Amino acid sequence: MPPWAQTAFLLLLSNVFMPFAWYAHLRDLRDRPLWMAIAVSWGIAFFEYCLQVPANRIGAGQFEIGQLKVMQEIITMVVFIVFATTYMRRPFSMDLVYATLCLVAAAYFVFRGGGRASTLPDAPEAGP
Repeated sequence: MPPWAQTAFLLLLSNVFMPFAWYAHLRDLRDRPLWMAIAVSWGIAFFEYCLQVPANRIGAGQFEIGQLKVMQEIITMVVFIVFATTYMRRPFSMDLVYATLCLVAAAYFVFRGGGRASTLPDAPEAGP
């Protein structure tokens, strides 16, 4: 699989976890203490990061950082629309579709120049 496709695929998978980490507690843990909702959310988010970090590392060799961000936001919105309507049982909202289309317009601007992946600065060396 080409690196651009690996990046998109890992971002898609990672974004399946995030709505559960951020919003599922509103449905499933309402009667539980806040600390429990936080702990469960962090546990779910861990798996999101296990996919997000490699996606960004792979993608940094293919895309500008702004392109990665906009791509991730579009994927987030598409996944969120599915999550909100199926898992959270919210009515479908064209406003979410319009918001996603605004992000697609943003993608036009960050991708229109072609953009090449820039080398990110090296991390400073750890001190003694």
